[in-house]
Amino acid sequence: MEKTTSFKGLIVWQKAHLLALSIYKVTKNYPKEEVYALTNQVRRAAVSIAANIAEGYKKKTTPNKLNFLNISEGSLEEVKYYILLSKDLEYINEKTANELENLADEVRRLIHGYSKSVSINKI
Repeated sequence: MEKTTSFKGLIVWQKAHLLALSIYKVTKNYPKEEVYALTNQVRRAAVSIAANIAEGYKKKTTPNKLNFLNISEGSLEEVKYYILLSKDLEYINEKTANELENLADEVRRLIHGYSKSVSINKI
């Protein structure tokens, strides 16, 4: 079923990468005192989503692939919390928070769908 030759061909990875880029863009404006705290944490979690999708792509067994997708899901939930925290701390406005949350929800749905496909098709 998997017709891509690289993780870059996966829509789920493309959207996760877009989320990471979006997080980097908005966190450029966070207060300087957050550089080694919230800014670093949210960026690392966002990168982890796409990175684990990429790493899982080349794993040979279904359980191994699913494990990396599960790690991506955990990192995604972490990012969703950081978006909420950033909004509550007034580092981002409501509109930006909603845009990031919508993109995060899309990534969540795509990871879920990809995980189901991996499970069913043993890819």
